[in-house]
Amino acid sequence: MFNTETYVHRRTTLKQLVNSGIIILFGNNESPANCPANAYYPFRQDSSFIYYFGLHRDGLVGVIDIDNDRETLFGNDIDIEDIVWFGSVDSVSDMAAQAGVAHSAPMKELKTICNKALEQHRKIHILPTYRHDTMIQVMDLLGIHPGQQREAASQELINAVVKMRSTKEQQEIDAIEQACEVGYMMHTTAMKLTRPGVTERFVGGQVDGLAGSHALKVSFPTIFTQHGEVMHGGPSDSLLEAGRLTLCDAGCELNDYCSDHTRTFPVSGKFTERQLEIYRIVEECHDHTLNVARPGVRWLDVHLDVCRLMTERLKEIGLMKGDTEEAVRAGAHAMFLPHGLGHMMGIDVHDMEALGQEYVGFDDETRPSTQFGTNCLRMGRRLEENFVMTDEPGIYFIPALIDEWRASGHCKEWINFDLLETYKDFGGIRIEDDILITKDGCRFLGKNRIPYHPADVEKFMEA
Repeated sequence: MFNTETYVHRRTTLKQLVNSGIIILFGNNESPANCPANAYYPFRQDSSFIYYFGLHRDGLVGVIDIDNDRETLFGNDIDIEDIVWFGSVDSVSDMAAQAGVAHSAPMKELKTICNKALEQHRKIHILPTYRHDTMIQVMDLLGIHPGQQREAASQELINAVVKMRSTKEQQEIDAIEQACEVGYMMHTTAMKLTRPGVTERFVGGQVDGLAGSHALKVSFPTIFTQHGEVMHGGPSDSLLEAGRLTLCDAGCELNDYCSDHTRTFPVSGKFTERQLEIYRIVEECHDHTLNVARPGVRWLDVHLDVCRLMTERLKEIGLMKGDTEEAVRAGAHAMFLPHGLGHMMGIDVHDMEALGQEYVGFDDETRPSTQFGTNCLRMGRRLEENFVMTDEPGIYFIPALIDEWRASGHCKEWINFDLLETYKDFGGIRIEDDILITKDGCRFLGKNRIPYHPADVEKFMEA
């Protein structure tokens, strides 16, 4: 939690942006794993509730009455049975004071507030819901069916939250840098533990343990796999095999903010020439982003610039052919890069994605694409100073995708399917870092750089 003034200032700005009505920000409730007393741990608060209130207890709702300039924290104080099992916690009124909120009340009084606002036909602003218990709560309070809640969410509130959370304060940048330091430990440990005969699950478990020991938790389920062509391949019981590549995509949450890095490295500690040929293309694309990303540039254009570079390099080794501009325009590069170059990052590893990616990553100037591959670009609008982005190009050889495109003749003008057939056992390569958009460019986040240049990777794994 930052200082009280941070949250007071944020809510003041929010009121100015939304202008009128009542804002209701729902915190999360405990989420039972298999029975009410056995909840998933650690508890994860709603990200927008964190941003405006900074409080991490379950069962809280913040109400901001803009017209009457009144803020209230709703929640129930715990009883003696909870204290016996979980220990004492701050009262709701104490938590309200910590967040700079003048008023607090038991949860049952929230219904009275909502009923009165509905009777007066006042505008009630809510964000899109994503948890089913919150959906039921909204239905009970406001009478909006869960199936209609995304449509009923306030566009004014969504726009205000996106505007505020997109541009990071210095203390937020500092928190992300700290999370990146834990990310460094996670990834370098994975490199050190990787060797033939060890299971994917063992290495992945050690990576997770570091997030739990030095931060709060992982920022998403750790990806550690020899099947790098599977975008979200979790650790299996498979033994690591000599001669193969393994891909580690992992991050942590620390002080409410995330890190997200990916490294691909050889199980045996040495790249083969064939692996290096592909790896160097991804490396060049990764570094190219650092040269072109800056305020005022559309992230969509950075993505497409990387796609053109990748296409040129794949043509040089015979996997692609024809005119580069036509190939990228047709989406032929998506055979190798079926996702976007990167996404915004902050309190969420895919920052604000619950609000709707069309609002977070796009605007009237830049709209989401429907083309395969580019449709997975989560951010396309113009960059601004103090945006935090991930830079994560990759090249993947997905056997099922190769078979489907070859059978249909899709993009045959630009893809050498005969040569591509010989890469079906290759896997995939991704290199990812977190970058801060600065006044005149961008920079890496995190004091220590996880090795990614091939010689540095081999030297680190050898030591």
